[in-house]
Amino acid sequence: MSADIVQLVEQAGPYLTTAVGAYGVAVFTRMESAAADATANLGRRILQAVWRRRDDQGRAELEVAVQEAAEAPDDEDMAAALRQHIKRALRDDAELLAELARILPAAGETVHVTASGERSIAAKTIGTAVTGDNTRVNL
Repeated sequence: MSADIVQLVEQAGPYLTTAVGAYGVAVFTRMESAAADATANLGRRILQAVWRRRDDQGRAELEVAVQEAAEAPDDEDMAAALRQHIKRALRDDAELLAELARILPAAGETVHVTASGERSIAAKTIGTAVTGDNTRVNL
């Protein structure tokens, strides 16, 4: 299995887990939801792309993997089985690999921002952020 496939599936893992947790098997028919976060929506797009490019047997296998992962969200083995299914699909379909590479943010684009404490904020980029009690902004 190529290193590109392994890297792509590792990068997609958190998106897949979030989408499965948010949608379960409905991930295949669900449209993008404003209520769902960007991670769940990206995971949904990844799973739907794989779904569309599989034959009937591949779709059935993917559905089982998603259902099992949804029913046991804390079971890392179920999440691993889903990732393994995605890896097999990517190994068999170079066009799917290219499509998912376009969907996923570039590895360098991953940003983790943590906010901790009462009334803290976090953002990738901020023009102006004003916090605190009785704060005034004079522009």
